[in-house]
Amino acid sequence: MEQKMVVLSTTCVNKTADLYKIVDSLNRTLKEQDLMFGLALDKQDHDKMVFTIYRT
Repeated sequence: MEQKMVVLSTTCVNKTADLYKIVDSLNRTLKEQDLMFGLALDKQDHDKMVFTIYRT
């Protein structure tokens, strides 16, 4: 069975070295509430990152 992920929110933030630690902590803490968090490098501006919140 496929798991559907729904994007709840997306925002662009300044790139920082430790931002992935926050995303990891959120994923570990809130996975039981069917939430998942993503972080990706912005394709247009490599000084920014895209933070996304999903409902699984």
